[in-house]
Formats: sequence, C-alpha cells, structure tokens
Amino acid sequence: MKKIFCIIPLLPLIIFAFSQQIFAANDSFTQKDRELLIRLDERLNQIDRRFQQQNKRIEDLRGDMNRRFEQQDKRIQDLREDMNKRFDFMLNIMVGIVTAFAAIVAVTIGFAIWDRRTMTRPFEDKVKKIESDIANDHEKLHNLITALKKLAKTDSRLAEVLKAFSLL
Repeated sequence: MKKIFCIIPLLPLIIFAFSQQIFAANDSFTQKDRELLIRLDERLNQIDRRFQQQNKRIEDLRGDMNRRFEQQDKRIQDLREDMNKRFDFMLNIMVGIVTAFAAIVAVTIGFAIWDRRTMTRPFEDKVKKIESDIANDHEKLHNLITALKKLAKTDSRLAEVLKAFSLL
C-alpha cells in the first residue's frame, strides 16, 4: 500500500508527461503536411489569379459595353437631330403651304369685292341719272297733274280717270 501512496502524488506528473507526448505528436508537422500546405497555397494563388483574370475580363466587358452604349447613344442623338431637321423642314413647308393658301383666299376675296364694285358701278351711275331725271321731272309731273285737275273740272270723263288712279 505504501507503493500506491507513493504513486498517487506522482500520478499528475505522469499524466502530464504522457499528455505532452500525445499533444506533441499531434502538433508536429510532417513533410507530407508541409507539401500539402505548399500545394494548397499554390492552389489558392492559382484561384486568386483566375479571379483576377475574371475580374479583368469583366472590367474589359464593362468597358466594351460602356463604349457600345456610348456609340448607341451617339447614334440615337444623331438620328434625333436628323429627325428634328426633317421635322423643321416639313414644318416650314406646311407653313409655306398655309401662307400660300391664305394669300390665294385673300386675293380671291379682294378680286370678288373689286369685281362686284366695278360691276355695280355702271348700274349705280344709271340709277343716279334716273333719280336726277325723276327729280327734274317731278316738278313737270306736278305741274301736269295740276293742269289735269283743272281740266277735269270741265271734263267729266277725265275726272273719272283721275279718280280711278287716285289722283283727284
């Protein structure tokens, strides 16, 4: 039993010594482990290079796409300017047509008014002449009716005719 009591205080020391050997065996790298780490590092470097290449390709594609979009934008802008020029040209033509039509209508109306005046002027002149003749003859007519009324006092037939026409 004394042997057991001597071993019991040494037991933690023995366990500690054996555990160091177990842990030391697990922590030590072998040549194979080093080669695996080196290959793993190379693989990671290759993957990094591939990612960098892919990133470069993506950036190149972005640059190409941006350049193409800019070209398309320029084409669209050129087309827009061309359409605006054509629209302005068509608008000017339409304004010219409307102006010409308005001028034709104005000239036609002016001609109609001028023609109406020149056509009615001879009739107006004739009417004025007839009115002046009637004005001149009005006094003569008045004198004639007065003379007929005097004559109707002596002639019964003439009196009946003048009564028929409401002149007596």
